Amino acid sequence: MINANPQRINRILIQKTNHRDKKIENIIDIAKKNSLPFSFLPKEKFKKFEDYSHQGIVAYVSPVEYTELEDFLAKEKQYKKVVILDGVEDPHNVGAIIRTCVCAGFDAIILPKHRASLINATVEKSSAGAVNHIDIICVNSLQNVITTLKNNDFWIIATVMSEADNYYDIDYTGMNFAIIMGGENSGVSSTCVKNSDFRVRIPMYNDFNSLNVSNAAAVIIYESVRQIQKKK
Repeated sequence: MINANPQRINRILIQKTNHRDKKIENIIDIAKKNSLPFSFLPKEKFKKFEDYSHQGIVAYVSPVEYTELEDFLAKEKQYKKVVILDGVEDPHNVGAIIRTCVCAGFDAIILPKHRASLINATVEKSSAGAVNHIDIICVNSLQNVITTLKNNDFWIIATVMSEADNYYDIDYTGMNFAIIMGGENSGVSSTCVKNSDFRVRIPMYNDFNSLNVSNAAAVIIYESVRQIQKKK
C-alpha cells in the first residue's frame, strides 16, 4: 500500500506490541524514508478499527493525488497565485479555503505534512469537490518552500494581526505571489512572517478580531482578483 503511492498517505497508525515483526519494521522504514507521519497506539485504542482487517496497521489516505512542488513550478503560466496554509487544522476551514481558491482562479494550495489538516473526506466534502480542480502540494518544511518560491520569482505575503499594510494597499498585479494564512489559534509562524516580503492585515473594528481564517482568506484572495481584473 505504501509503496504504491506514498504521497497519498496522510498518517499511519501502528498498534503497540511487545514484538515488532519484519512487516512492521519495513513499514516504519518506508514511512521514515518518505517523511510520512506515523504513531503507535495501544491495543485498546485500536478497537475502533475492529470492523476492518487491519492486522495492527491503519493508514489515513488522501482522496486526491498530491502535486510535487517542482512539477507545479514547471508548469507554464505568466503569473501564478498560491495560498499557503500554515497550521490550519480545522478540515472545514481547509475545504472552504480550497473552494474559494478554485472559484477565484488560484493555481495551488500548499500544506505542511505536520501541524495541519491534510486532505481527507471532511476536507473534500467541505470543498464541494474543489479539491479535484486545483494543485494541492504537501511539503515537509514551509521555510524550504518559501525559499524555493522566492528563487522562482514569487513574492511572499504573510497575514498578521498588526504592524502591517492593509490587505488592499499592496499591489497583487504583475507578479507570482503566495499568500500565507495562519492557523486558527497561533496564526502565521514567526519564521514565515520573517521570511515574507509583505505583511498584510484585515482592519478590525469594535475591538473584535476573531474573523474565521476561511473568511479572511476569501477577503484577501478576492482583493487580489479584483486588482488583477481591473488591470486587464
